[in-house]
Amino acid sequence: DALEAYMAADFVVARAIWEPLAEADNVEAQAWMGSLYANGDGVDLDDERAFYWYMRPAGNGSLPAQTTLAAMYAYARGTRQRDQTAAHWFEKAAAAGDLNAQFNLATFYGSGRGVPQDNARAMELYRSAAAGGHRGAQARLGGLLAAGDGDRKPDRVEAFVWLFLAAQHGVGTALNALDGLVRLMSADEKREGMQRAESWRRSSRQDPSNVTNYPLPI
Repeated sequence: DALEAYMAADFVVARAIWEPLAEADNVEAQAWMGSLYANGDGVDLDDERAFYWYMRPAGNGSLPAQTTLAAMYAYARGTRQRDQTAAHWFEKAAAAGDLNAQFNLATFYGSGRGVPQDNARAMELYRSAAAGGHRGAQARLGGLLAAGDGDRKPDRVEAFVWLFLAAQHGVGTALNALDGLVRLMSADEKREGMQRAESWRRSSRQDPSNVTNYPLPI
């Protein structure tokens, strides 16, 4: 009932249902209370209250709450910026399979933010999130594979696969990168890339709308 009210933008009713449940330690209701305060939905925007409500379900194992709490530490929303603590919460949620956490943790490892820089670990996390259907991870992975680095040669075929999949779902950066990549590919590479992309799409049961966190930009 609360979620139906929320989707209808009746935030006052949603809060009236969620708040007593949250006070009674209902994990999902606590996370949604965090969302209301983080976005100012039916209440005054209050990052400190949002942080309080996200902290409680994060400690009780809610993966979306853990990921969002990590983002609040990373971007100093409702608390001081603490990159190592953000990485800790991203690690917990990523290890349990949260795609947003895997993507964000990959960016941390890629830049050495809150953790020692580790490009191999970043690629591993991007691959995991991309395979789960995270469009941003697909685009980022495709771009990295297309560019290569000092330790890795460009892989145009695999880059095509991930950029194509992300572009098919409207990721603009992937579409732009794909246009540039195709110009460098041979006819055989293009054929193989398309075959692999279509094979992955047919075999995958991932829902394109798979990444759902309690609303907070991360």
